[in-house]
Amino acid sequence: MLSSVVLRLRFLLFDVDGVLTDGRLYYVGDEVAVAFDTRDGLAVRRAREAGLGIGLLSARRDSPAVERRAADLGFDEVLLGCRDKAAAFADLLQRRGLEASEVAYVGDDLVDLPVLRAAGLSAAPADAVQEVRDNVDLVLDAPGGRGAARELVDRIIDALGPVS
Repeated sequence: MLSSVVLRLRFLLFDVDGVLTDGRLYYVGDEVAVAFDTRDGLAVRRAREAGLGIGLLSARRDSPAVERRAADLGFDEVLLGCRDKAAAFADLLQRRGLEASEVAYVGDDLVDLPVLRAAGLSAAPADAVQEVRDNVDLVLDAPGGRGAARELVDRIIDALGPVS
């Protein structure tokens, strides 16, 4: 089943907190810091090499750490401060000329459910909330912030098979 869905994919979209990070916030003076897994960074590069667009969709606003990570990795879309993720997703589809079936989305919490239900491929980290895990196509073995994005990209690339 995964291979037929993967063949349609053109774009990968990730939530940040709980997917690309473990969801913890570190307060250092006046700054808020988060930790990213380097394996997930390599996943972004591998997805790009496979011809997929990459984006972030987060309710978090004003996060220099997230903005820097996105810039360092060359994300195509960085959508921060999205309280209504479904509306932001619809706007992304319209601007990029995509169908929902051409997008994979990884989310971990209730705010992600509308996009997870609409996306062509929905996935959740192993430690996502139960309601999310019950409503996705794929529950990953890796937890958020600990290689979940890498696992999804590896599975997609494996399903695509050798690139000629």
